[in-house]
Amino acid sequence: MSFYPVVPSAVSSIADAAGRVVAVRLSDLASPSGWALGEGDRSALVIAGTSRVRSGDEVVFLKVIAVAPARVRRDGRVQADGSPCDHATLGAVEERLDRAAGPGVIDGIAGRVVLRGPVAGERRRLLSAAFVLRAVVLMTLMPQADAREVLLALAGDLALVPWARPWRPASPQAFRDWRSALGPEPLEELRDVVLDAGLLEHRERDWRAVAIGGLRAGAIDGTLIRVPDTPGNRAAFGSLGTSDDSAPFPQVRALLLSDASTRATLGVVHGPSGGDKAAGEQALLDRAMDELPRLFTPDRCWILDRNFPGAARIARIIRRTHVLIRVKASIRLDRTSAFLPDGSYLANLHGDGTIVAVRVIEYDVRMEGQEVPEMFCLVTDLLDWEEYPAGGLARAYKWRWDGSETALREAKSAITGAGPSAGPMLRSGAPAMARQEIAAWTAATEMVRGLARDAALTAAPARKGRQAGLPVHPREISFTAARRAATRAGTCGYETVVATLGKARTTIDRDRHRPRKAKNGLTFPRAGRALATTKATPQIILCNTPA
Repeated sequence: MSFYPVVPSAVSSIADAAGRVVAVRLSDLASPSGWALGEGDRSALVIAGTSRVRSGDEVVFLKVIAVAPARVRRDGRVQADGSPCDHATLGAVEERLDRAAGPGVIDGIAGRVVLRGPVAGERRRLLSAAFVLRAVVLMTLMPQADAREVLLALAGDLALVPWARPWRPASPQAFRDWRSALGPEPLEELRDVVLDAGLLEHRERDWRAVAIGGLRAGAIDGTLIRVPDTPGNRAAFGSLGTSDDSAPFPQVRALLLSDASTRATLGVVHGPSGGDKAAGEQALLDRAMDELPRLFTPDRCWILDRNFPGAARIARIIRRTHVLIRVKASIRLDRTSAFLPDGSYLANLHGDGTIVAVRVIEYDVRMEGQEVPEMFCLVTDLLDWEEYPAGGLARAYKWRWDGSETALREAKSAITGAGPSAGPMLRSGAPAMARQEIAAWTAATEMVRGLARDAALTAAPARKGRQAGLPVHPREISFTAARRAATRAGTCGYETVVATLGKARTTIDRDRHRPRKAKNGLTFPRAGRALATTKATPQIILCNTPA
């Protein structure tokens, strides 16, 4: 190699070599076994010469797929020790996770796993704890793929390597056995690492598209997730809407706490679906305050809808953080002040034997073509009308839809059957596996959104339109494009993925409106356009203000 100015230590580790591109003259490649390679030979080509590469030479550019010990057969075939299980990664999303939370996050979690059940974990050729952990995460981003397709997607180019012991995707039953042996705890640990890294990123970087004074706006909302109808799932989760638990599928009730500006998931709690919707979501909110204290801090204001009343609960929340809550007409509010200059007023909120001092903002929302405006009544613990004017709080409340409703719709696009009257959304027939899948889904969707945030940082501002010249916001990056990029594990470099995503923009803040009953679009053809979509800027008209 004296003909090249080579630095001997330039490539000295697996981390240095993996993912690099190697240039080799075509004429220097040879079969070590001495015959033309066939499909069953399972041997790598080797470099037969070391002559200088010159301009015009036919050169093969090779991507380093794996760095592994060689196994040389007697007939000269060069193969690799190990299997794809030892080298597979989640590609760009895992690279980003390791940058944010430290190297080797998934391998570290897998190394602490104690397998249980029928899997001993001694045979690691087809599956291993780390490989299955990654496969479960990837599975939640590939709703239409079966187990073998997920495993092949995770292996990627590693399946082309001539391993000394041939590798093939494990059977669906083997994959289920390994999932059961892992249990939900490793995926829940991964979820917590991912969410903590995202929370730290939001504290260090100001992504705010909406601000409530100097506070960061968060949104809280619940959702139902259908699971397969098995005796175990029905006993553990129940179903909503029937007194005799006769709904077609059991359901898990989940409560999502997200950043209203970026739609990033900051925390999730879930439990059985049975009982009243409001009561179920209120119980999950109580759990969130106990289990996720890091989210209820004085620098954040949480926006909630009408399913979260209760003076005692509100009093508990505002001891640690701030709230902006829409209340129902049945909630008792006793006015304790004159109308303030912005139209708001102070009042006592009663309930549960508790009295809470709040500020009330009342306003109408009018839409073009709407005969009767919709009345909103918000309460907040932010009592200073000058620092937090009523108009600003009224405009901030609409971010509950963006931060919760839109975030949930994006996340559910990654799982099967998220529309109404469809089948189960998850694949897991046992409650523990449903826990595992929900944790993996939460981690996966937040890892995808993290990739989109990185793309927004590097994307060039739009040249025309309403966003011309403005920094690109994470909400502008297509979640669907980011999810598809995440499923191409290891096929493209991180910088390439991020640069490509930066061009996958969506139009935001279009003020699109549909009738309230249209929660989801229908999946089958229909005559006419019964539920028309309109585009009009809503008019917020504050009550109690001078004409």
